[in-house]
Amino acid sequence: MQRSIRCPNHFLDIISVWIYDFIKEVFMKLIFYATADGKSPALEVIRNLDRSDRAKIFGCLESIELLGFDTPRVDFRHIEGKLWEIKIKTVSGGYRIFYVAIQKSTLVLLHAYKKQSQKAPEREIKTAMKRLKEVLDNDADYIEKSDFGRIKR
Repeated sequence: MQRSIRCPNHFLDIISVWIYDFIKEVFMKLIFYATADGKSPALEVIRNLDRSDRAKIFGCLESIELLGFDTPRVDFRHIEGKLWEIKIKTVSGGYRIFYVAIQKSTLVLLHAYKKQSQKAPEREIKTAMKRLKEVLDNDADYIEKSDFGRIKR
């Protein structure tokens, strides 16, 4: 009679976290822009969405970390200068996240909003451009996913 050896669940968790961290390092790093008081406007917008939209957006962001610009179900569009946007469609509509690439594989997520018109509203672009200037002038703080733990869905 053969006996199977079972690994404790925590061992598998440790291995899967290690593999995830190893794979994640290979592609992209997403960082949320933070204000001087430590708040991240883009992260707060996403966290305040209903559960299904929030899960979809965070799932897409995790896919971007793992797959980079080849992520399915996500579009990237140039706005102006160094400002770009991530376009994500959910059941309740479209969302946009403005970002800037500060290194080859590091994106700073500057601003997020729900799409309600054909063209990006000027005030949303101005907000993102102001934050982009802070980032490029090295005056901005960042919140990394590792700083606030696994994203709550």
